Amino acid sequence: MRIGAVHETYAQAESLLDTNVQRMMMVALFAALVLFPFFADQYWIYLACLVAIHIVSTTGLNILTGYTGLVSLGQAAFMSVGAYTVAILEIRVGTPFFINLIVAGFVSAAVGLVVGVPSLRVKGLYLAIATIAASFILHFIFANGPAFLGGTQGLSMPPARLFGYDLARPFQLYWLFMPLTALAVFAAANLFRTRIGRAFIAIRDRDISAEVLGIPLLKYKLLSFALSSFYAGVAGGMWAYFFRVVTPESFPLIYSVFFLAAVIVGGMGTILGAILGAIFMTMVPEILKIAVSYMTFIPNAVAQLSPIRTIVFGLLIIGFLLFEPQGLAEIWRRVRRFFHLWPFKK
Repeated sequence: MRIGAVHETYAQAESLLDTNVQRMMMVALFAALVLFPFFADQYWIYLACLVAIHIVSTTGLNILTGYTGLVSLGQAAFMSVGAYTVAILEIRVGTPFFINLIVAGFVSAAVGLVVGVPSLRVKGLYLAIATIAASFILHFIFANGPAFLGGTQGLSMPPARLFGYDLARPFQLYWLFMPLTALAVFAAANLFRTRIGRAFIAIRDRDISAEVLGIPLLKYKLLSFALSSFYAGVAGGMWAYFFRVVTPESFPLIYSVFFLAAVIVGGMGTILGAILGAIFMTMVPEILKIAVSYMTFIPNAVAQLSPIRTIVFGLLIIGFLLFEPQGLAEIWRRVRRFFHLWPFKK
């Protein structure tokens, strides 16, 4: 057990970083993030921006699934709502991108409230099926709805602009996405030090007992759906600015499976787990690409990548559920505990 972290006040006990080592590591992390785009090539900056988008969306799903215990396979659908909202505002209205992202979050949150209504009566597999149904409904609306949605061709949008400059390249978007991601993670970390966050955890652990204790289930379940969808909407808006083309096929069901896998692999119910899971699952396809590039003895190896990726996602979910149910976050905690005690061992 670690010693030397005596808390003299309640504020110290509740602080996110309670030791000097943790503060130094956080400073080093921020310094690395600031220096990274100056030393990395465009492809790695592209991946960093994609990781930032995935961290925001995975953090939102972790609020719903990891902390509140409500399974959802509609995270990609909520992202599509945010992406279409940003695209329409950018094309039709021309409002600043920060306003567009906030509006996208609130529109997605409103849709999440509607989708979350069945959560009072159903949960588990039945709730997951309800969110899948919502995904198909939203896909149909975007593909066959009003003309301003672009139909199956989707919408093409101009790049984000700041002080008259276009933010079109990954290097430029990096400085937009990283602060937004840090703010989203910080807000989520602080959420679970409040009454709302503790109510979410109580519902996850035993919803009937939580209701007996005076926690209104419908209110907090809907609030969890709304917060998760808000994060997804913001992530979808970031995705729209990143790729600048939004179509009904941009957010398939497998994308929702991707985020659920990131939550499970990273560690449900932990902020660090959402970050590690998003990074890990984003890098899995890149590792597969490298592996496939060496498989010259297999004809059309690259064409086989897509189904292989789906299989790998499924195997990762099963493997972590069987052998490491607490995910990468628990592995990281074990590594930290080892070095806290090193060179002394139990």
